[in-house]
Amino acid sequence: MTTLDQLLDDLQEEGDRLRALVAGLDADGWATPTPAAGWTVATQVAHLAWTDEVAVLAAGSVTPEGKVAWDEVVTGAMQDPEGFVDAGAHEVAALPPADLLARWDAGRTALAEALRAFPAGQRLPWFGPPMSPTSMATARFMETWAHALDVHEALGRAPEPTDRIRHVAHLGVRTRGFSFATHGLEVPAEEPRVELTAPGGETWTWGPEEATESVTGPAHDFCLLVTQRVHRDDTRLVAVGEGAERWLAIAQCFAGPPGEGRSRRG
Repeated sequence: MTTLDQLLDDLQEEGDRLRALVAGLDADGWATPTPAAGWTVATQVAHLAWTDEVAVLAAGSVTPEGKVAWDEVVTGAMQDPEGFVDAGAHEVAALPPADLLARWDAGRTALAEALRAFPAGQRLPWFGPPMSPTSMATARFMETWAHALDVHEALGRAPEPTDRIRHVAHLGVRTRGFSFATHGLEVPAEEPRVELTAPGGETWTWGPEEATESVTGPAHDFCLLVTQRVHRDDTRLVAVGEGAERWLAIAQCFAGPPGEGRSRRG
């Protein structure tokens, strides 16, 4: 099994878990506010559906007809760079729940097919740097996991952590430089050693063994932090070194301007 196949299988499972949670909700359940300001459960699911559809259009841009469709998406984003994504989510969220789920199901299937069929060695255009199919699948997994957390929290549920979050942890480490850059800060020269304990008990590592700075602790806490679903002070992560601690204070693995993060509990 290739890395892409594993990613897509994990993405399918993560999406299936969220779908099972929301499928039986009534109208009030779909309208439940989530931690994202102005977003309901329906908006969260709609955002995932809309972004999957846009990613399919990006994958289709390798054909002349597909490029026209993708260029229309880019034009729309340029006309409203700050509100484009929210507008897409709210538009899809207005659908009846059954239609919203059907649209998300279709988009999930189409995305997996498009990424598996994408020409080897090429990259998909995106709103930031172009992405390989594997990178796109990783990004879609991260978003699905993070937005599912918001839905679970809104509904008073706590999903069981799984080792699938390794994809989020990997992305969190890879975006260390971006976290500093998006705050207009210089990236510390020394790369820290990262050692995280997976939900299943395995130790996941990144970075040089000889590094003098490090980040250690539960992988789940790290993933919550880099997706800004928890305040730094509410994690069990241990940072050694000024650069490592500065990173955890601003860690962000999703694209866009600096997120507001979460308030400290209590």
